[in-house]
Amino acid sequence: MSTTDAISTAWRGFDVARLRRTMRLGIKSLWMHRLRSLLTVLGIVFGVCSVIAMLAIGEGASYEAQEQIAKLGSQNIILSSVKPSDDQKLSQSGRTSFVIQYGLTYRDLDRLRNTIPGITVIVPNRIIRDYVWNINRRVDCEIVGTVPWYPEMRNHRVATGRFFTLTDTENRASVCVLGAETVPILFPFDNPIGRDVRVGSYYYRVIGVMEPRGKLAQPDTSSGVPKPAAHQIYVPLETAKTRYGEVLIKRRTGSFEAELVQLHEVTVRVADRDRVLAVAEAVKELLERHHKKKDYEIVVPLELLRQAERTKQIFNIVLGSIAAISLLVGGIGIMNIMLATVTERTREIGIRRALGAKRRDILTQFLIESVILSGTGGLLGVLLGVLIPFFVTHFAGMRTVVTFWSPLVAFSISALVGIVFGLYPAQRAAMMDPVEALRHE
Repeated sequence: MSTTDAISTAWRGFDVARLRRTMRLGIKSLWMHRLRSLLTVLGIVFGVCSVIAMLAIGEGASYEAQEQIAKLGSQNIILSSVKPSDDQKLSQSGRTSFVIQYGLTYRDLDRLRNTIPGITVIVPNRIIRDYVWNINRRVDCEIVGTVPWYPEMRNHRVATGRFFTLTDTENRASVCVLGAETVPILFPFDNPIGRDVRVGSYYYRVIGVMEPRGKLAQPDTSSGVPKPAAHQIYVPLETAKTRYGEVLIKRRTGSFEAELVQLHEVTVRVADRDRVLAVAEAVKELLERHHKKKDYEIVVPLELLRQAERTKQIFNIVLGSIAAISLLVGGIGIMNIMLATVTERTREIGIRRALGAKRRDILTQFLIESVILSGTGGLLGVLLGVLIPFFVTHFAGMRTVVTFWSPLVAFSISALVGIVFGLYPAQRAAMMDPVEALRHE
């Protein structure tokens, strides 16, 4: 008898009263062997639990990565200056000195604006690393000279106060906006708005505080570019140009480093999202034509976002496959226990057949027992699988995301496991010869 025929035979002409009686017999049989049933259920519980928990952890990690990338702007192209490693010269006095000119320039901005169609907004940034003081409190910061439309372009809004305006930029005003991470160090007890901070010998009036940026990615420093500080303050670009110039000098014993960098970072906004990759390729070709050395990097957040989505799919498949193996092991455990149960209850099967029970009654009873085991394990596994991500988030600080479909899929698989792995033992019990079953000791 085939599997399809067995199932159809079990349900053909089956009334509700008989089904209830069969279910009571199945539950009574499982209850008589509580410990064995519990151990069998645990295999399904941990299988379903691992499916939901692993998918939730993977989904949370992927969500965080995509969220950070999305903050850079899906229509943006980010260009960064990169310090070359071989621009070394000797001074006339014989002492070692470094006079390095590299990176993005204002001429690059003009070329981008005038030669590549589709570019709507450009945000140039100049970055200086220095200490920022508030009386006797100090913090190592990036002083970012930028333009008034920086918050909208980089999806980094002002939490309190305001950002500087075009008038502040034109007047080279001594104003600044603090990063959210900087405020607790410089102003642990006071409201920073309206207060002054000092950078070197210059004072800036605080006019705003940015929103928190979350976890910051640390770039590779193998190229010689210093890691960005975790703390930032923002000043008008024209103010930064006037006060710090374009040459940054670092003096050491018997030597000095002089870096001539006009712009450290440029963010380009493309009008049409579908043309972002094409514009990025055009930008790359333009910079290659006018830069003798690769002293820049191009980051396309849209491309990174698509890569993150592909990585997420692969990650979910891997995690789901690993968790599915545990469900398979649980299903094998169900089959093993049900086969042992059939052998133990051979005489009971013979007595039932002698008293008038049909093959479909025997088949249904053992199939119901198998489904009860897997279904109970599935429900407990779903409950535990939803709780574990909550504890992971609470105690480990990791973001987890339980999607609505993962418990549904996990429970459905557990029920299917019960049917598939319980069908063969049930069919074997139903096909027993009543006379041979009664002779069994």
